[in-house]
Amino acid sequence: MSEQSQDKRPVPDPAENNAFFPSPYSLGQFTSAKSDLSGADYPNAYRGGRWKILMIAADERYLLLQNGTMFSTGNHPVETLLPMYHLDKAGFEFDIATVSGNPVKFELWAFPKEDDAVKSIYQKYLARLKQPLKLSDVIENKLGEDSDYIAVFIPGGHGALIGLPESTDVKAALKWALDNDKHIISLCHGPAALLASAVGEAKGDYPFKGYKICAFPDAIDRTTPDIGYMPGALTWAFGEQLQALGVEILNKDITGKTHQDRKLITGDSPFAANNVGKAAAKALLDTLGGR
Repeated sequence: MSEQSQDKRPVPDPAENNAFFPSPYSLGQFTSAKSDLSGADYPNAYRGGRWKILMIAADERYLLLQNGTMFSTGNHPVETLLPMYHLDKAGFEFDIATVSGNPVKFELWAFPKEDDAVKSIYQKYLARLKQPLKLSDVIENKLGEDSDYIAVFIPGGHGALIGLPESTDVKAALKWALDNDKHIISLCHGPAALLASAVGEAKGDYPFKGYKICAFPDAIDRTTPDIGYMPGALTWAFGEQLQALGVEILNKDITGKTHQDRKLITGDSPFAANNVGKAAAKALLDTLGGR
């Protein structure tokens, strides 16, 4: 193993004051040049052309930490593109939205550079990632009982912690999905967005109370600064907040675990991205009866 790959010092991001990318060592622990894309074979893929998936993506890059440093983050490419790959293969198109309407931010340092399949889905949707819809416009014009969306997808990456958990627009999109019996798909830090459903509500009225999910554990977030993945500690823990609202988090580690509770499909980490994609594709196709 090279000396560089043992370096646990976060790497400065020259685009912003006191901001950092993950250390070389941590990237060796948490990223891979090639992804597991097994099982992406859907002989009964949807070919009707109507049903789409609404993806709510991160539009902020810099996450302020306890020590005043900033983590250069966004959506994790594996946690975004692997589920997209499966759902695309299963016949579903994506509309991509951000809260602001500004471009989607990606943790490109985690991009699987040797994976042509992942590159292909990234290129297919690159224009929409650069010029996404504004979520409030989607809510006003595209959500309703006769909407063409069959699911809402909220990918992971620490960028999901910035803005989404407090957004009333995210709250409205989740409420629409629950009220209209649509699937919600998320993984890793993406489930932090489920906190939006508590905005302005009494604790006992939280709609995900009693749900069981998989998500990135708070305990591991607390350890990642030790290897330089983040340059400091988070200012809050999303798992603790979800649990306080009555959500049960099933995993304590990151092993690729996934879970479906009613129509909410979740996974624990980038290691779960392939399984989340398969589970979501199967669930959506089953909803349509294989049509």
